[in-house]
Amino acid sequence: MIKMKNLTLGYKKEKILDKLNLKIEKGEFIGIIGPSGAGKSTLLMSIVGGIKVFNGHFEVLNHNMENIKKKDLVNLREQIGIIFQGYNLVDRLSVLDNIVSGMLKDIPMARAVIKYYKEKELKKVQKLLEIVDIQKHSSKRCDELSGGQRQRVAIARALASEPKIILADEPISALDQKSAKKVMEILEKINKELKVTIIANLHHLDVAEKYCTRILGINGGEVVFDGKPSQLNEKIIEKIYKGESEDMDSTD
Repeated sequence: MIKMKNLTLGYKKEKILDKLNLKIEKGEFIGIIGPSGAGKSTLLMSIVGGIKVFNGHFEVLNHNMENIKKKDLVNLREQIGIIFQGYNLVDRLSVLDNIVSGMLKDIPMARAVIKYYKEKELKKVQKLLEIVDIQKHSSKRCDELSGGQRQRVAIARALASEPKIILADEPISALDQKSAKKVMEILEKINKELKVTIIANLHHLDVAEKYCTRILGINGGEVVFDGKPSQLNEKIIEKIYKGESEDMDSTD
């Protein structure tokens, strides 16, 4: 699904990540960990073509990211769902309408504007509501929900486009422990039952170890660990988090 060979990524003239050699297969649940500012978000967002490629080979879902055309980038992004730390929902709209917004490539804008949805579309939304366990809140405005509930709506919206990959950028960092556990369990269910590849930036090592099938540790702009959670030990963890800022709440 994703191939990186001797890849260098960054912004404008600044190189952020170097010597990337990764191959990500269908159905993996990958957790990206490392100190703040290490390049975790840069790696994640490069998968949707938001980062400059300086050198190397980079392929996502059979698209060459080094010289991808605009129409191909649109096609690629339709196959990738994104979950943000800040939810990125339209607060004044209902849960149902926010989820439907993830289906706009299949719904004419004229119908979407007047909120006229066909039976098959409503059935699809109902299924998504069940997956994230938020059925009873479907008619509520999103600004009436808790943080954990809003993130579950965001997951359902990301699933609405039937993505092959879901990118989750610090999906639980703003949530309490109970809500974070619920969100991670839902992501794990989506990965295992729907076979959607999930790649998540995670701030908590214990969460990555519990839910992910593979962990990428980043430090100093390079991948310093790539393996199974069971392969982590004290020496490797020290290498990954070497130089970690005391401010553990900041992001890339």
